[in-house]
Amino acid sequence: MVLSTTLIIKYKAMELSGESFLLRIFIGELDKVNGTPLYEVIVYAAKRYGIAGATVLRGIMGYGANSVVHTEKLLTLSNDLPVVVELVDEEVKIKGFLESMQKFMPKSRFGALITLERVNVLHYEASKD
Repeated sequence: MVLSTTLIIKYKAMELSGESFLLRIFIGELDKVNGTPLYEVIVYAAKRYGIAGATVLRGIMGYGANSVVHTEKLLTLSNDLPVVVELVDEEVKIKGFLESMQKFMPKSRFGALITLERVNVLHYEASKD
């Protein structure tokens, strides 16, 4: 028998359209802060900051500044696969959040690549349920 608990929290829907900013943070899957995955720390911090949206993507292969290739191929199984955290919102909020994150990132032992680009939001709407 499998028991599952789902917590649903309703928030006021945010509005976002037109020119916005996309912040991408490339990190490793094993990067942790006090035992919590760094990607979770970033997403929950973004939520608290009021960022419109966040998505975590897990890569199947990649390398960064240290040039070590990480892959999920069976013969060369890596435990530290690449992870990309993408955050989208208006310029002021993204740049403010980025500033707060950069205070933390340089002090950490994690390798990271952080990019920022303008995007055009064509559709942003909460689900109806």
